[in-house]
Order: sequence, then structure tokens, then C-alpha cells
Amino acid sequence: MKKVVIHRPGGHERLEIEEHPTPEPGPGEVRVAVRAVGTGYADCLIRMGLYKSSKDQVGWPVTPGFEVAGRVDALGDGVEDLGIGDPVLAIPRFGGYASHVAVPRLQVFRIPEALSTTLTLEQAAALPTAFLTAYYAWFLLVHPRGDETALVHSAAGGVGGALVQLGKLAGCRVVGVVGASHKVETARSFGADAVIDKSRQDLWAEARRQAPDRYDVIFDANGVETLGDSLRHVGSPGKLVIYGFHTMLEMGRDRPSWWKLLRAWWKTPRFDPLRLTNRNRSVLAFNLSYQFDRLDLLQEVMAELLGWLGEGKIRTPPIRTLPFEQVAEAHRALESGQTVGKVVLTVSE
Repeated sequence: MKKVVIHRPGGHERLEIEEHPTPEPGPGEVRVAVRAVGTGYADCLIRMGLYKSSKDQVGWPVTPGFEVAGRVDALGDGVEDLGIGDPVLAIPRFGGYASHVAVPRLQVFRIPEALSTTLTLEQAAALPTAFLTAYYAWFLLVHPRGDETALVHSAAGGVGGALVQLGKLAGCRVVGVVGASHKVETARSFGADAVIDKSRQDLWAEARRQAPDRYDVIFDANGVETLGDSLRHVGSPGKLVIYGFHTMLEMGRDRPSWWKLLRAWWKTPRFDPLRLTNRNRSVLAFNLSYQFDRLDLLQEVMAELLGWLGEGKIRTPPIRTLPFEQVAEAHRALESGQTVGKVVLTVSE
């Protein structure tokens, strides 16, 4: 089998494709012959050595990748509810950049027969992390009532687009923010009620115009660039949900500027619990890669998401596909800040 191995942090040259023995599934595991690998900006952070959970849980060398789709290739002892050749998507905790993965059964999901003719494996690989992140943010942290007004940064991206869709599914009014004009229509296609193009509009002036009484919830993965203003535009009661810090790094660079990182860390807001209490606002934060201790919850949420997908209530994001061998190009695209939806690597049989 082939897989991407990063032996030490650095630029795109660290993405080495190597031949390794095909893993044998252990008891309770499923081996998947991978045909599509979903990618995300977290994979770039792993390569740069900036993703804490990969250092805590894997160390070096590391193979990135949280989401794959393919067909069941082999079954470990005790797995009797899947068959060889079944189309599945799987959610490994790292290790997805490979032609074969062995994954615990509870992290493997059969693609429903109702979707088998309409959902490609490439689309399936683009689904899990974006929608799991959005679901966790909306339904386990925010608990929407259906009358909220939400602001979603990066609304044309994988997670941002999922946040827009789930917000609309919950009955909320959603204002999306994008960083370039070519992303506006993508955010609208996800269901955003209004889209702010910050390349042409004053972000916060337009945000105030769209919600004069402030926002019930703001989802922010930008970090230092917008966190302070995001909190100031949350109403009472209101919630700021944080799930990333993208602006700590320069777009288009394949390795960090340590000076910029230090400066961004210094300027990142520190939230005063007394002030939050007196202003009746909440700050919530999470990292999906730490959620694997609750596989029961993972099963429940994925079942609901696949059901919604089958009913047409949500849809997969637009994807750009690249051959597995062009993994460095995929990372360049992710780091450019110009992509919409997801970038997916395709693995030949």
C-alpha cells in the first residue's frame, strides 16, 4: 500500500509518499480500500508541526487524514454486519492519507443504498469532518431554538458551508462572510440569507446593518483577525463559538513565520470571565480531533447526517479533486485561501 508520511515538520517537501505493508484488520476493525481522501487545513497544520492533538496522540512520523471513502477490503474478527465490497466512509483519527486504512468498526459507516447512485465516493469523503464540526458547534454547544441570527465566517468553506446549512435546517437566519467575490455564490447556494464579501465591503459595518441588535451566535475560525470584533458583535445573551485560528498563519506559505505566530499569539484576545458574566455572553471552543472518546455520539450524529443527506435536507460541499500523488498541490490549494468547499484526493485502484 502507499501512504503519505511526514517524518518531521516543514513545507510541502515533507509530504513523502511511501510504500508500506497493507495493514491487517485487528479484532473489531475494518480495512477499507480507499478511493477518496478528504483534506482540510488541519492537515497543513499537522505537516507544519502546529497541530497539538497530532503531537499528543501520534508524534512523529505522522500520516494526516481524518476522512476517507472507499470499499470494505477485509474484516477483523467480530465484524459481521459489513460485507466485502460495501461502499463506506470512515473516520480515522489521523492516518487517512493512504490507499488502505484499518479502522475500528464504530468509525466506519456504510453508505446507505438510497445514496449509492447519487453520492460519489469523492463526495462521501468530503462529508464527515465538515459536518461533524458544524453539528457539534450547533447542536451540542449552541442548542438553537430556531429564532437565532448567526454570523458564519468563511461561509464558502467546508465547515463554514456546513454551518450555514445546519443553521438553516435549525430555522435560524444566517449571515455568511467570505473573503473573495468568487465565493459569494457558493455561500448563497448553502442557504445563507445574506453574504458579506469582505474584499469589497466593510465587514463589521455590514454585519451591524444585517443585525442591528447584534448576533445570537457567531462562528469564528479566523483567530486573532476577527475574534475581538466577533465577541463585540455578540448580543445578550449570545455565544461566540471558536474552532480554529487560521489568520495566525500567512496565506500562501507552506511553513509558519514564527515572528507572525508570536505576534498573533500576543494579540489574541484573552476572555475575562467576570466581563463575560456581566455582559451575559459566552465563549465556547472545541477541537473535533479530541472527540473520539465518545464513539457512541459519533455513531448517533453520523446516522443523523446521512439521514438528512438522503432526505435532501443537506448536501455535500463542492469539491475539487486531485490525484493522490498531487498531495502537495492539495496543500497549496488549502493554504491559498482561495478554495471553496473541499479538496479531495483520489486514489487509483
